[in-house]
Amino acid sequence: MIVLDNLVKRFGAITAVDHLSLHLEKGKIHGLLGPNGAGKTTLVRMMSTLTRPTAGKASVAGCDVERDAMGVKRSIGVVHQTLNFDPELTAEEALVVHGRLHGMKGGHLDQRVHEMLTFAGLEKEAKRLVPNFSGGMKRRLSIARAMLHEPEVILLDEPSVGLDAHARRNVWDLVRNLRDAGRTLVLTTHYMEEAQALSDRVVIVDHGKVIGDGSPEALIAEAGRVAVDHPGPSGTLTRFFESREEAAHFVASLEEPATVRAANLEDVFLKITGRHVNPKEQEGAAANASRHGHTAARKHHS
Repeated sequence: MIVLDNLVKRFGAITAVDHLSLHLEKGKIHGLLGPNGAGKTTLVRMMSTLTRPTAGKASVAGCDVERDAMGVKRSIGVVHQTLNFDPELTAEEALVVHGRLHGMKGGHLDQRVHEMLTFAGLEKEAKRLVPNFSGGMKRRLSIARAMLHEPEVILLDEPSVGLDAHARRNVWDLVRNLRDAGRTLVLTTHYMEEAQALSDRVVIVDHGKVIGDGSPEALIAEAGRVAVDHPGPSGTLTRFFESREEAAHFVASLEEPATVRAANLEDVFLKITGRHVNPKEQEGAAANASRHGHTAARKHHS
């Protein structure tokens, strides 16, 4: 459904994406992870035609991002990290405007607006102004808006950032429902729990290259299924083992107390990249990268 072939993006002397190739299957949730400056935001911007590649090719739903940008736009729905709704519109009006921009009208548009408000659990809030919604309700509305024109691919940029645990689980349910309905989803997130819970496949990117690729279970198994946290000279150290028996044998050799636990995707991320995830830092960096990419794209077009 999404093909990236030897893709390169440079901003002056900075190479944000470095000869990266990926084939993303239809009907799957693809988690796109990476530390600050890894190239994730630039990749999503190229998939959505907002940033032009320096070299290589990219296609979405069979449409080339450069030669058929309009075809790509018809095929994708985008859930932005920033909740960009007109403050003067109700939920229903926000969807109607989006539909009209996609050429929808009449009874078909009315039906889709009703269907998407129901899908998002917002049918009773249709006449409320969007600024009066909670953060979780706005996120669900943004997913409904992205789905209104029935795209094949959904790009979700930090879809649950800033939400409480209950609202985040509601968003997760919507994302899974889209996958179960046959949609292809690309999810960028800095919540490792979210990536592990939702993704059928995880792609870890660093310095513009793919450095990890597989199901969450396969990546965790490759790192080691059992983790042992124990004190080290400069802080907590983590060792990985195939079994609890091996982990217990190692713990018995230590003089300090240690914790034995199941390994998780955050462990894999740290082992592969050598860096922890700092969601607050990453969100700011992602916004800056997006603005930088937009500026560079405008210069390129001009």
